[in-house]
Amino acid sequence: MTLKRTVGILMFNEVEVLDFAGPFEVFSLAENATSTSDDKHFKVITIAEHQATISARNGLQVIPDYGFANHPDIDVLIVPGGYGAEKTEIYNKVVIDWINTQASLAELTLSVCTGALLLAKAGLLTGKSATTHWMDLDNLASYPDIDVISHTRFVDASDDTCNVVTSAGISAGIHASLYCIEKLIDSETMRATAHRMEFDID
Repeated sequence: MTLKRTVGILMFNEVEVLDFAGPFEVFSLAENATSTSDDKHFKVITIAEHQATISARNGLQVIPDYGFANHPDIDVLIVPGGYGAEKTEIYNKVVIDWINTQASLAELTLSVCTGALLLAKAGLLTGKSATTHWMDLDNLASYPDIDVISHTRFVDASDDTCNVVTSAGISAGIHASLYCIEKLIDSETMRATAHRMEFDID
């Protein structure tokens, strides 16, 4: 059994469903292809500011596994987007500070869609390249010293200070998560996971 990394997905009201469900599926399915037993590479958990039911976009009810006060250490931080990210949580200092702290501790941080705006607000994209949903590229560009890239599925802006990947809108989070599997594990595991999901990466 390989040592599992813990993937923590931030949850909040009005989070875009596929923004968190796509990465949840990808990281949950990634396993050791040569093992005959259940040998998954990641344990995936959901985390909200408070451990109470979240109302995602279009009314989906989700109960997070943990709150900010009691979650375990996380190795991979996933910051999804949606209306709640750009209209509510971006003004929530507790959430922004939590993102900043967790990103400094995690091995890798991935934003999906307008989750990039939360990373920008936290100062994590300063001096880096990044992308987001095509409708919010100008919004992301309003933050200082970010090289905003359009017409791409994801951007890896990792450097010596941190590993950070931003993805474009909604479904692009699946593609970016698969890329992160390749970055953290290997291309064989990434391709096996994509094949199982019937996701075309070519």
